[in-house]
Amino acid sequence: MTEYAVVAYDYTDDDALNRRLANREAHLAGVRALAREGCFLSGGAILDDDGKMIGSNAHFRFADRQALQAWLDIEPYMTGRVWEHVDIRELKRFDPTA
Repeated sequence: MTEYAVVAYDYTDDDALNRRLANREAHLAGVRALAREGCFLSGGAILDDDGKMIGSNAHFRFADRQALQAWLDIEPYMTGRVWEHVDIRELKRFDPTA
């Protein structure tokens, strides 16, 4: 299993926050399912200085990059035009006990 950091920034048009809110429950349901499978490790919304949600940050574990992409292909924030820019980086886990 490979771990990934995903940082996604929302569109900035006037309707962007409405799309985020409209897709939020489906997004959270999917993340909860990934957590039960051991794929979602941590994450949350990125906020601007006024506390408005403008993106997402998450730490995932998938079999490979193709499995991560398969999830992104059906992720409501992708299909619902919430996330505009998505940066994905493979991680090397730090073991503080080593």
